[in-house]
Amino acid sequence: VQLVESGGGLVQPGGSLRLSCAASGFAFRLHDMSWYRQAPGKEREWVASISNTGSWTRYADSVKGRFTISRDNAKNTVYLQMNSLKFEDTAVYYCTRAGILWGQGTQVTVSS
Repeated sequence: VQLVESGGGLVQPGGSLRLSCAASGFAFRLHDMSWYRQAPGKEREWVASISNTGSWTRYADSVKGRFTISRDNAKNTVYLQMNSLKFEDTAVYYCTRAGILWGQGTQVTVSS
């Protein structure tokens, strides 16, 4: 049972990245999924969530209109499309199932 994030990297302000989180070992299609992030010296914060079918999505105010969460249940993968990135989006990004199962995280650095 695991979650594996990928897709992080270094990007300039205003740029875009798409994060992926591949799930294995459980019935992915039955579970709502979320993305969190943790910046240096700060607590982990919720970013976005999606229902098991993708019928609803929710976003933190800080990313609303810039980030899009989606999923492909055939591929057991949840995505986070991040556009118009800002310096303050720099963090380690984690996917989670119910706040219990966590991936190892992927670093996103926004820098000029």
